[in-house]
This record gives sequence, C-alpha cells and structure tokens, in this order.
Amino acid sequence: MNQTKYTFLICIFLLISNSIIAHEGGHGTPSKQWELTTNELFKADFISYENGEVWLMDGNHSIQTFQITDFAEADQDYIKSKNEFIHSLNSRTAIQPDSQSLSIFDWALIGFGILLLSFSVFKLMKQKTVVYLTHGVLGLGVILIVSCKNVNSTKTNNLEVPENKVAKMQAFFERFEGVSTHTDENYLYVSSNGLPDHDMMVGITNWQQQVPIKQNYTGDNSWAIPTHPKMAEHPLSTKTNLLKGAIAVAVNGIPIFNPLNNRGEDANAIGELDNWGGHCGRADDYHYHLPPLHLQDQVGAGNPVAYAVDGFPVYGETTDTLDEYLGKTNSDGSYQYHTIKEYPYFIAGMRGEVQLDPKTKAPENQVYPQPRTQELRPALRPLRGAEIIDFKSLGENSYSLTYSLDSKEYIINYNWDSEYNYSYQFINPDGTSKLETYTPRK
Repeated sequence: MNQTKYTFLICIFLLISNSIIAHEGGHGTPSKQWELTTNELFKADFISYENGEVWLMDGNHSIQTFQITDFAEADQDYIKSKNEFIHSLNSRTAIQPDSQSLSIFDWALIGFGILLLSFSVFKLMKQKTVVYLTHGVLGLGVILIVSCKNVNSTKTNNLEVPENKVAKMQAFFERFEGVSTHTDENYLYVSSNGLPDHDMMVGITNWQQQVPIKQNYTGDNSWAIPTHPKMAEHPLSTKTNLLKGAIAVAVNGIPIFNPLNNRGEDANAIGELDNWGGHCGRADDYHYHLPPLHLQDQVGAGNPVAYAVDGFPVYGETTDTLDEYLGKTNSDGSYQYHTIKEYPYFIAGMRGEVQLDPKTKAPENQVYPQPRTQELRPALRPLRGAEIIDFKSLGENSYSLTYSLDSKEYIINYNWDSEYNYSYQFINPDGTSKLETYTPRK
C-alpha cells in the first residue's frame, strides 16, 4: 500500500473524529476591528448580542461588554446581522433527541469504532500490512451504523395537543364591551377598538409623547389566535425574537407586546409603562408589555387573562413548576403559560408553532398574521423628566392627559369626530396653548 492510501486513511480518521468532538470557537489574534461612537478603534472577536448588550473577547481572552449604541452604525448593523445568522444556524441544527439518542451504549460503540480505526491506521503506517485495513473498515462501519441509528431515532418533539375549545375562548373575550370574535377553520379572530375600559398612561416616567386613540382591529385586521395549536420543534426565545408586534392578546382585546421594547430594553424597568403595564406605540396604539393580571378580577380566578399568538392561554401566577418558557403541560396534553413577578414576566419562549412575517428579521421579527396600525402624528422624541400624573375621559372620543415637567403641569386635550378628524390642544402652565389637527392618510 503506497503513501497516498495512508494519507487517505488518516484524513478519514481525522474527519470522523472531528465531526464527533468538534466545537465552535478559536484562539489567537482577534479577527475584527471595531469602532465606537467615540471614534476609538480596537480588535476583538464577537461572542454574542442579547438585550441590547454586546459581548466581545479581546486578544487577552478578556470578556468586554458594551451597549450596542456604543458602536458606530456600520458595526451595529454587523452585530445584528451576525446575531441573526447565528440564531438561524441554531434554529436549523438544534435537534430534540429521544431517550435512545446518544446513550452510554452508543458512545461506547463510537469509542470502540474510533479505537479500531486508530489501531488500523497505526498498524498500516508501521507494518504496511494490508490485513490491518479490515480493522479500519470495521471501526468505520461501527461509527456509521451508530450515527445513522442516531439520526433515524431523533424526534421532532412536535407533541400533539388538544384543540382549543373555541366557544370557551369566545366567552372570555366577549364578556368585555366592544370586543367581538369570529372564526374560520384555523383561527379565532378578536376584534376591538384598542382602548381598554380602565384608565391609561398614569405612572409613565419615560414617555415618547404618544397618547391612546382608537384602532381599527376589525374584519381582516383583527387579532388571530390559532385554534389548533402545535408544539414547536424549535421554540423562539422572546429575549432574541419578537421585539415587534404582539405576542399575545388580552381577553379585553388589547394586544400584549414583548416585555422588551424594540431596543431590547425591559420596558417596565425603564419607566415606559403605566400602572396597568401598558403604553402607546408610534401609531398612538395602546398595548401592554406586561401580562394584565388586573383582568383576573373580571374573568375570575383560574381563568386565562390572555391568549398567546401561538394559541396557548396565559394565566396568572402559580406554585406549580414551570418549564423554561414559563409554561406547563397539563394531564390532558394541553399547554398553558403562567406569569411571574420578575423579567421575563411571561412567555419566555414561544412554545407553540408560529409563522413569522418574512418582511421582518430577528430580533425585530413578528408573528404573522398581525393587524396593521397607521401613524397619525409624526413620531416624537422622549420628553425627558416628564411624568404622566392624570388621564381622564372628557366624553365620547375625548380625553385629557396631564403630565408634570420641572414641577410644572402641562395638559393635552384631544378628541376626534365621526369622520376621524383629530384635534390636539397643548396647554402650557402659563395658560397659553397650541392647536394641532390631523387626518389619517387614506
């Protein structure tokens, strides 16, 4: 046997060994130069990006953390693209093995196969006797058989769960005035005007100057809850996904967004939410970022306060053991989420199958279908130091919001008519005022 054959066998051995024990990562000189907004340049390797924080490793193998906003715009784009790429790889390659996969016996067989292959290569190099080639073939065969068995015995973990009881779901939603439902073979559709029957906005200390107005969550623009939920093979973490759009709908018809805002910050922790766990988005659309536990007073103890957009109900706190997604599987195979007091509060991962909007990318991706909203007024900057101290109805489609800034009180009175012409009166502490009017784009 000539040297080419020896080299070929050694390559096979190294490839198989590497496929079994390979790991991602490396050492040496960092491969990328980074630029901060301060124009500082340095080299480091990217590790991860989560919740607005970026982890890097420098040439001394020291971990450094930064806020993504610390980086120049080009590097911010690189970080988001890199994070999305890593997540897509993980989503495609993650496998849920069954109880037979990677058993001790399987590992023993793989080890025995490697031993035979190693013995064959060693003997062939030392003694150049073809008979030892059989040991290598036998070892390679053992490894391939175990590997194929392992692949064939994996499960998708796509567990069967009972269908939702649609009539029961409708009863929860329709007990709230202004909320209606309709169904088709796949979804329960929830229609509302986007305004809850409780006060809003009071308690916000980090405010972007939006105020709540009606939304057209009706007809084809209603919220869609699957009536035949399925367990996802690869649940989506809400830490790195679904920072856009709703992840659940409260039984009062108000959408519930990810507890993280679209910048990856805990909206509750930074003062963006009111006393009911909600605030307004860029379209003046009111929504929650926390599970609305106050609704338990209306739906009754032991009943859901919301349904996630994967079809599973959301309940209040429990003493039962919860899984990593803050849910549990019941004896009948059904699944339900529960809430906790600290972040992530609820739905740590989307346990059910969902379809993602192809026009969005992680982490600012969203579930499809998703109702559309339309911005009425130009987006404004946060009004630093302002605190909303009062909000009240002045009549039908008419509201007043009071906020405090520098120990002075400012008032915004606003209303709209039957043709949806909007008027906003901004009243200053000295009594002077300014009037703005808006009409929705057709």
